Amino acid sequence: MRAGSAEPVGDRTKRETPREFVLGIDSGGSGVRVALSHGDGPGNGPTWSSPTPAVVGDRGIDAESLLARVEPAAHALLREAGADRVAAVCVGAAGMATLGDDLRAKLPDALASSFGARRLALAADGVTAYAGALGQRSGAVVAAGTGLIALGALVALPDDSAEGAADDMAGDARAGGGWRRADGWGHLLGDCGGGAWIGRAGLEAAMRAYDGRDGGSRPLLARLEAVFGPAGELPGKLYPRPDRPAVLASFAPEVGRCAAERDPVADAILRDAARHIAEAAAAVCPDTEGCAMGLTGGLFRMGDPLLVPLRAQLAARLPHARVTEAAGDPLTGAVRIAAALAGDSLRLPVDAALLHVVDVGPAAAKP
Repeated sequence: MRAGSAEPVGDRTKRETPREFVLGIDSGGSGVRVALSHGDGPGNGPTWSSPTPAVVGDRGIDAESLLARVEPAAHALLREAGADRVAAVCVGAAGMATLGDDLRAKLPDALASSFGARRLALAADGVTAYAGALGQRSGAVVAAGTGLIALGALVALPDDSAEGAADDMAGDARAGGGWRRADGWGHLLGDCGGGAWIGRAGLEAAMRAYDGRDGGSRPLLARLEAVFGPAGELPGKLYPRPDRPAVLASFAPEVGRCAAERDPVADAILRDAARHIAEAAAAVCPDTEGCAMGLTGGLFRMGDPLLVPLRAQLAARLPHARVTEAAGDPLTGAVRIAAALAGDSLRLPVDAALLHVVDVGPAAAKP
């Protein structure tokens, strides 16, 4: 039954309380996902996904191409839910901090006009990963999929004194807004230990074996040829691709399989990846006893070949931290941020690059 319709109850007429829907959008290196929710997670509403990543052009992430896919999908979800507008929207995007100028310029007005949203948030995917993993509490999160970013924050609780919380956050933050950030610089400049990094290292080792150079891996070469075809043809297939990071990351599971089968080269790659991940975590984790440390993202589904050396690295570098299972993923985080905006309860640090919040005036909203 649609919210707001009349329902007879005995000899009385009862009206349902209209539910405020929120919209979460997750744009990552391996695709785009959309969730409609009337709570703080995508599990209580319909979702949509596409395996095609957002287009990156001269202005960074291309807003019009993202809107062209997201708007029809979101309107279809609204029709499915029997609604026509949302109270708030959160867009989490890989590269938002450094490649998000076009999104920040175009998305607020476009989404407000299309969906009637009163409040919008444009967030780095690391922020939505943080919110999905830990909610709105202090701690640190490493989000690792195609890329890798680590974020840490001290979050003021509702009963904290505003002055004390502000002092703590200002004293602890490395950058403005209360966030500590490490890596997330893309597959050419960083994302060390992430899926594209591991996949590239595995492919390099395979090509070394193909050439007969030291440091090569015959098992990885066999996996390369099984996945991509003849090794000598790989450059011609890889370099023209606009989604090179995702293609590189697609080989990371093959590195994990070879490591599990005791290939020493693959094992060394994952041990190096674990060291890089732990270094990023140590750079952002608040220095508080029992600090929550969340690990989120598809990379960690690789299992023991990566997690065993990673746990050892984290225990050595962050003995005061408590590694915790992520409660949800970045799409969950986008919905949680949107729900917090709708309820005027957002406590995560607002930041021009990492978590940009826009209040939309009545003139911009859908009538």
